[in-house]
Amino acid sequence: MDRFEFTNKEGKWDGTRIIVDKETGVQYLFAFSGYAGGMTLLADRDGKPLLADGYENKKEN
Repeated sequence: MDRFEFTNKEGKWDGTRIIVDKETGVQYLFAFSGYAGGMTLLADRDGKPLLADGYENKKEN
């Protein structure tokens, strides 16, 4: 899938990955161990999504 970029790969069976939505810049954390895993949005202290470098937050109207 071209929309998502996978970075920060650690480990083959255990580890974490940062997934970036290339359309919005929003980052997600994916943690896995064996056949189990989970994914969550990365957010700042105000609860706003963390964006990858090169992306800006669009001002809300």
